[in-house]
Amino acid sequence: MVLGRTRVRGVVVFAAILLMAEVRAVERPVGRSFATRSEVVAQHGMACTSHPLATQAAIEILRRGGSAVDAAIAANACLGLMEPTGSGIGGDLFALVWEAKTGRLHGLNASGRSARRLTLAWFREQGLKRIPSYGPLPVTVPGCVDGWFRLHERFGRLPMSTNLGPAIGYARDGFPVTEVIAEDWVRNARILEKYPNFRETFMPGGKAPGKGDVFKNPGLSRTLERIASGGRDAFYRGDIARTIAAYLKAQGGWLDEEDFAAHTSDWVEPISTRYRGYDVWEIPPNGQGLAVLQMLNLLEGFDLKSMGWGSVEAMHTFIEVKKLAFEDRARHYGDPAFGKIPVQQLLDKTYAAERRKLIDGERAAARYDAGDVALRQSDTVYLTTADADGNMVSLIQSNYRGMGSGMTPDGLGFVLHDRGEAFVLEEGHPNSFAPGKRPFHTIIPAFVTRDGKPWLSFGVMGGDMQPQGHVQILMNLIDFGMGLQEAGDAPRIYHSGSSEPTGEVMTTGGVVNLEPGFPETAVRDLVRRGHKVSRTTPGSFGGYQAIRVDPASRVYSGASESRKDGHAAGY
Repeated sequence: MVLGRTRVRGVVVFAAILLMAEVRAVERPVGRSFATRSEVVAQHGMACTSHPLATQAAIEILRRGGSAVDAAIAANACLGLMEPTGSGIGGDLFALVWEAKTGRLHGLNASGRSARRLTLAWFREQGLKRIPSYGPLPVTVPGCVDGWFRLHERFGRLPMSTNLGPAIGYARDGFPVTEVIAEDWVRNARILEKYPNFRETFMPGGKAPGKGDVFKNPGLSRTLERIASGGRDAFYRGDIARTIAAYLKAQGGWLDEEDFAAHTSDWVEPISTRYRGYDVWEIPPNGQGLAVLQMLNLLEGFDLKSMGWGSVEAMHTFIEVKKLAFEDRARHYGDPAFGKIPVQQLLDKTYAAERRKLIDGERAAARYDAGDVALRQSDTVYLTTADADGNMVSLIQSNYRGMGSGMTPDGLGFVLHDRGEAFVLEEGHPNSFAPGKRPFHTIIPAFVTRDGKPWLSFGVMGGDMQPQGHVQILMNLIDFGMGLQEAGDAPRIYHSGSSEPTGEVMTTGGVVNLEPGFPETAVRDLVRRGHKVSRTTPGSFGGYQAIRVDPASRVYSGASESRKDGHAAGY
């Protein structure tokens, strides 16, 4: 009998162990239910991108003694090849660079300008109310390549031929297409295959490559080799510029060789606001980073921590704050070279306090008007890298609308972006079209310091989702105490329908798009408060990468978007 009881007890204990093992198999030991994996932790260097091979290229450059900037260039060049659905040398670039030696944060605006011979009057003569999304008219000068060289001449260590080497090799020899990118490729190809050279370059055998298909781009390999040996002028002066200009002219476009020769990037002073002891930094307009800072100023007046993540109070507050900031975005943002942008007034904490009073804590607003501020004289990839010396790079680069305009110049292996679509065809608007002007830009890198030391380099992709994503990541980290990977894995809110810098007016109240994972009680309460709620598929708003540094140990933590194909790696 004793033996029998012992056996029974053993069976019970064994069953309990099995049950615990099953529970542990489906639940992570740390983090909330939506956490997908652990952060990557390393001492000497870190790279986080949306493609594994691009991340590995960056780590290879770091191991060879390259700086964080060298690694970022290598990764970006690989992404332009491997993820053409969001990036490429036919697009623009913005970057924030933390220089450890001086303890300074530098900003680079490498966005391009419109054709100098094209006028607002021409669009009106054609009867156009807005600039088309595709074709030659939305093409502005691509700033990516010049951005690489401006970053490299200041912070690079290795030759550009070394930095571009991985992308050149993969373009020549091929690489297997990853799952999420393959799906996006098919969707883009349906729209763009009608444009000359697109099928020949991006649809081998007459179709977009699928998951696991090996894709080669010999045209891009040759183009990158010319850039590596000839420098930035190989792109903006000479045969490449002539080829692009001739192609666009044949398609009815306006950019010419002189537009390319005149292009330059600009070093800019980053703008910031302090949020609960953290200094959050963004690039100033013509981008929308200012909207992030305005939203944080508004949120500062609410006790989000007490509300809790996923509560109706926190969700409602975020949505209303977004509406307020985006109305200012639509009315006041543009190219500062063509008019005064009231950056300091919009960043003023007193202004935020006054605007905050417009929010009804129990009811969704149908719409808000833009704030009254006086002027004074005063589809994308994101990656981040860090090196052994403490230098960090926050870099974002895009073709816009996925693969861009469809304009694929002869033999060069890339698509030109369509960033000019964002211009307004309305005289007097800050974002109104003008010759040689930069359009309103959606892509924004971000950086956070604390007590004057680097704390976080991060970004989130997706058009006007980007400011909303930045703020939600910061809320998750600072207000709700999440880990770096967990903060990106958390379900996201995307409010659509605000007035746009393109002149489009928001629908009444807009639509609150929710990824799966928010508490059902909170979702129902949002509806009761007057919000129009729409459910999205999992992973609808992806594109987050981040590196955080511990100032005491100087250990890096890395996170990569679980909704995409990439990963974080360090050594």
